[in-house]
Amino acid sequence: MRLIEGKAPASRSRPLSAFDVPVDAPPSDEEALDAYSRAVSSVAERLSPSVASLRVQRRTRRGRVQAGAGSAVVLTHDGYLLTSAHVVGSSDGGSARFTDGRELRFTVAGTDPLSDLAVVRADGDDLVPAELGDAERLRVGQLVVAIGNPHGFEGSVTAGVVSALGRALPARAGRGVRVIDNVIQTDAALNPGNSGGALADGRGRLIGVNTAVAGVGLGLAVPVTATTQRIIAALISDGRVRRAYLGVAGGTAPLPPRARAATGAERGVEVVEVVAGSPADLAGVRVGDMFYELDGTPVTAATDLQRLMVAERIGAEAAARVVRDGATIELRITPVELEL
Repeated sequence: MRLIEGKAPASRSRPLSAFDVPVDAPPSDEEALDAYSRAVSSVAERLSPSVASLRVQRRTRRGRVQAGAGSAVVLTHDGYLLTSAHVVGSSDGGSARFTDGRELRFTVAGTDPLSDLAVVRADGDDLVPAELGDAERLRVGQLVVAIGNPHGFEGSVTAGVVSALGRALPARAGRGVRVIDNVIQTDAALNPGNSGGALADGRGRLIGVNTAVAGVGLGLAVPVTATTQRIIAALISDGRVRRAYLGVAGGTAPLPPRARAATGAERGVEVVEVVAGSPADLAGVRVGDMFYELDGTPVTAATDLQRLMVAERIGAEAAARVVRDGATIELRITPVELEL
């Protein structure tokens, strides 16, 4: 707009441009730290009453002796607590101490070494259960808070971020070998005694069970997911987790070009070992075969086969589609129960 008099009237000031809009100053270090502290303190206040310090004992000829220590998280008001299988080991019980000073006897309700999860039952009916979250919603860089009892220091709180997702942690029990997949990696400080304790999100929801200290600034936690909750339910109701067993070992590999064109699948699981006398052996599976489908479900990694080996498949014949010598064939396999 051109001004006739060469000067704009005082009552009609120039409209503000984007460069004239005031920009709020960034928060000071003190303000940012205070916000972070409030978040961590809120989680600690909410979740600490639900975290117990475990003193694990075992029977000997001389009576009960100390066999280890760890942490656990309350699942129900009437005494069920979640912990790590390696914390309780072969013990049948011990004592659980809470931040309010109570110390309760507990017994082991069930363990699952192949997921490194266990459930214990404390002698209490007014406990404060933690709220379960969903680790599937986590993002790298998200705030997490670990609460446990490192080195016997009850109710210790550390905080950090999700460093990585999708890590794998091998677990073994007897002849059973399983990969705990989608393990959470965090830089929240974990030390001996944190195992079995809570890893929580910024709202105080349980999203992981601390299971391993892999090094300085590197901790791992079993994620709380729908799969985890099914394991917990089985441990509470049956004291164990039933799994189906095929008897093969293998890894991901690309399908040959002709097989890709015929099946539409890009990858499969190449068999590198077949256990003698196993369901896979009895069905005619050979080393070098490539699984790409089981009962209509695509299989691209060994963990895919692992997830399909649920209790419902025990004794139920399954159609396995495999590539052998470049051609596709179907084998009928009847899984059996995995004996640990």
